[in-house]
Amino acid sequence: MASFGEPTDATAPLAVRMRPRTLDEVVGQQHLLGPGSPLRRLVEGDAPMSVILFGPPGTGKTSLASIVSTASSRRFVQLSALNAGVKDVRAVIETAKRTLEHGGRPTVLFIDEIHRFSKTQQDSLLAAVEARTVTLVAATTENPFFSMVSPLLSRSLLLTLQPLTDDDIRGLVERALSDERGLGDTVRLSGEAMAHLLRVAGGDARRALTALEAAAGSAIADGQSEIGLERLELAVDSAAVRYDRDGDQHYDVISAFIKSIRGSDVDAALHYLARMIVAGEDPRFIARRLVVHASEDIGLADPTALLAATAAADAVALIGMPEARINLAQATIHLALAPKSNAVVSAIDDAIADVRGGLAGAVPMALRDGHYKGAAKLGHAQTYIYPHSLPEGVAGQQYPPDELVGRDYYRPAGRGAERPIAERLSKLRAVIRGRLRP
Repeated sequence: MASFGEPTDATAPLAVRMRPRTLDEVVGQQHLLGPGSPLRRLVEGDAPMSVILFGPPGTGKTSLASIVSTASSRRFVQLSALNAGVKDVRAVIETAKRTLEHGGRPTVLFIDEIHRFSKTQQDSLLAAVEARTVTLVAATTENPFFSMVSPLLSRSLLLTLQPLTDDDIRGLVERALSDERGLGDTVRLSGEAMAHLLRVAGGDARRALTALEAAAGSAIADGQSEIGLERLELAVDSAAVRYDRDGDQHYDVISAFIKSIRGSDVDAALHYLARMIVAGEDPRFIARRLVVHASEDIGLADPTALLAATAAADAVALIGMPEARINLAQATIHLALAPKSNAVVSAIDDAIADVRGGLAGAVPMALRDGHYKGAAKLGHAQTYIYPHSLPEGVAGQQYPPDELVGRDYYRPAGRGAERPIAERLSKLRAVIRGRLRP
């Protein structure tokens, strides 16, 4: 059992020393911090509601609980679901009840990683939360609709914290470099090192400050006043990937990625995929390129390629990183190993070129709409042959405008699944154009 609000000395971790003391020092989460917001009212002491803080690691859940502990006039007790049990919860509740009975301060109970509590442990909180014997502030990195019991969730206000942006992390790092609670201008961070730190942080403030502290300690020990890229790489045990999401590397690497898939070099394709993932490339951009490539360079040579690519894109949207890296890798391997054909893109591009070139004649009379009154008098659809009325389901009749009769757009490559398609297409064209009987 622990409590926030105790002074921190220079031996405390940098992430602890830089923990915000007021809501105005909180980085990000502006959607939760506006005037009159439930969180601000809780901190200011006039809203005794229980709150669930849900968000990724390092987004400020513990920091917000810390602010509640120092700003509120209530007693503040912290439990960790890693090592607390029902007995500990009941002890806090009993103490809170006795304190209220004797006119003491209300109790705020902070439970970190509440998703690790069993159903029984969570149920033990219900009566106290319902009666407001304690005000519960709970933090979780897992979806509370799956990890928490419904009665407890319904008695609490759910606040969702968003991942911190690069600008949020940069502001926090700059504050840690200059603030006396942090490094007090004893070291500075080079531009390259800052860019790499933002990449490895991945929106996690704690990770960023931990890496900064390690690199700063190394620099100070060597009598250096600047943290360069190489020193930061050693501190975080992660090499910087030279990759500018807005520059040449962005286009060069994605180009090499697609060309490796087109060339059926699965290992090279995975290498370039890994480079983009490590560099923090938007996974949605990678997924979009895979979807395009599935039709552009594979097409009907493997009809399942497009399904694999779109499934990976859906997984990126549904799951997110880092787990979606597995789905992107599966789609990359599938596409790289698939037989290749550019027949689909060639077909549509050739057809578009003809239309733009003026080859767009009149629709044949047999194919025109014949459902409206008067269509028959115009001769529309009168000679149309319904393919399903024939044994083979294929009719010999003219479909394109006169100017395009005999024009072949789709030319199967004869590889993979397009090999039998090529054979069938040849027979279909012969029947449709009247050279064979169906």
